[in-house]
Amino acid sequence: MNINELAENLGLEPDEYLEILELLADSGKADIASLEEAIAANDAEGVVRAAHSLKGASANLGLTELSETAKDMEFKAREQDFNGIAEKMRVLKAKFAPVVELFHTSSP
Repeated sequence: MNINELAENLGLEPDEYLEILELLADSGKADIASLEEAIAANDAEGVVRAAHSLKGASANLGLTELSETAKDMEFKAREQDFNGIAEKMRVLKAKFAPVVELFHTSSP
C-alpha cells in the first residue's frame, strides 16, 4: 500500500490520508464483525449493510481491491446467494489486514 500515492490521488497530504485511513481501520473492524455475524446467521440484509459500508469507505480512499471484494459480497447477498460467501469473507479480511496492520505497527 503506497500511502503517498493514494494520498496524492485524493489531493491529500500523507498525514491527512493516514488520519482518514485510521478511521476506516476502526469502522472497518466493526463492519467485518457485522459481516461475520450476518454470514453466520444467513442474514442477507445484514451482509448487504456491512458490505455496502465497507465498499463505500474503501472506495473513497482509493482502496479498489478492498472495495471490489465488498461490492461482490454485497451483490451476492442482494441475490440471497451465500454460495462461496465464506471464501469472499476470507479474501476481504486478507485485503483489509494491511490497513489494520498499518496502525498496529505504528503504535508504541
